[in-house]
Amino acid sequence: MSVVDSLVDLVGDTPLVRLRNVSANVAPTVLGKVEYLNPGGSVKDRIGLAMIRAAEQQGLLAPGGTIVEPTSGNTGAGLAMVAAQRGYRCVFVMPDKQSNEKIDMLRAFGAEVVVCPTAVDRDDPRSYYRTADRLTEETPGAFQPNQYFNPANPQAHYDVTGPELYRQLGGHIDCLVSTAGTGGTITGVSRYLKEQGTGVEVVGADPAGSVFTSEEAGPYLLEGAGEDFWPATLEPDLVDRWVQVTDRDSFLTSRRMAREEGLLVGGSAGTAVWAALAAAADYGPEATIVTLLPDTGRNYLSKIYNDDWMAANGFLEKVGTAALISDVLKHKRGDLPAVVHVHRQDEVPEAIAVLREHQVSQVPVLERTEPGFEGERITAVVGSLYERALLDRAFSVPGEDGKTVGDVMGPPMPTVDVRETVEAAMQVLTGDQPAVLVSEGPMLAGVLTRSDVLDYLMLKP
Repeated sequence: MSVVDSLVDLVGDTPLVRLRNVSANVAPTVLGKVEYLNPGGSVKDRIGLAMIRAAEQQGLLAPGGTIVEPTSGNTGAGLAMVAAQRGYRCVFVMPDKQSNEKIDMLRAFGAEVVVCPTAVDRDDPRSYYRTADRLTEETPGAFQPNQYFNPANPQAHYDVTGPELYRQLGGHIDCLVSTAGTGGTITGVSRYLKEQGTGVEVVGADPAGSVFTSEEAGPYLLEGAGEDFWPATLEPDLVDRWVQVTDRDSFLTSRRMAREEGLLVGGSAGTAVWAALAAAADYGPEATIVTLLPDTGRNYLSKIYNDDWMAANGFLEKVGTAALISDVLKHKRGDLPAVVHVHRQDEVPEAIAVLREHQVSQVPVLERTEPGFEGERITAVVGSLYERALLDRAFSVPGEDGKTVGDVMGPPMPTVDVRETVEAAMQVLTGDQPAVLVSEGPMLAGVLTRSDVLDYLMLKP
């Protein structure tokens, strides 16, 4: 019988897979080490196990204790898996840009999850780092592994991951490509391989906006890679060069991996593969390039693998209902004003003349603004006027000469943002609602009708 005592015994020994299709246009052999086949779904299983073992050996974690850790999700899963088997309580603190799948996964393990804002300084009391520190201090028997400063993190990769790669490749590896978050993986593996005299070049794949390749930290959507500070677990001298990768290139490469290789990987794997293909330009057909694929794409089904999310963030070619509302507005007849509208104070015949002049069936009603005001704010919208409603009223309520638009208007149309998708707009354009307002920040950007959407889908080039 082949039986293990727990899933913890299955951490490591992940396979190398030849990336034949995505690397078809480069000369070297490009291999991916599939870390999502660790039982907890990521490379972080390795350090979750190592950090808990080290804490137990050092007397920092007693039976029945609590593990508190700031995490983007995967380290939390690795820790939670080991903790569930050994009877520890877990509290994980996460930045709010992480996917719902990761939060739900940690809660499924029985962990408590605290979500903190991403867009604050590391030393801000609201940051997920400082919140984790506070919870550690406040919780009796708590231990924080602190993956960014824990030497057991890179040591796990020096002791296990590096030797695995060396053995799998028979010592022949020309280039290692890895992302870096805590830096533990790239540090531990690189140190081991370099000590074996392989002559390996180590390439760090880094998201645009991370301090590893940017002078100042900036926003980016990739999860689990890059940082806004330099962790103690990262040894920059072991990285021979860095390749900066945009969110767009990372996510589209992840999707290519799923569709061309059958490997459903996360965004950081897309970052690493894109950097590996870029590095391949410097190598010939005899070279071997290995890249680490840190986690599974199942953590990102609502983001990277969701067409609406990708389109809304500008990462997809916009086709069909995944197109943005802004594209539909650009496609409308060029001779129309950006926003055909009437004012509450206008008389009804004046409003009808506007409808006829521009050949539209509905217009928003705005409060008249002071002379010289450029543009109309969405807050100025006070109602709506529909040709059909005017016609019905003319038949049912005769003799209303002298009425103003304010006397006969209906409620304002629903509002959608210019950055939303056509599919999102169509969810509003249902039933008796033939048109919606489109906003761009605080400004009124236009009116979108069912006919506009139909023209775009059927008649655009």
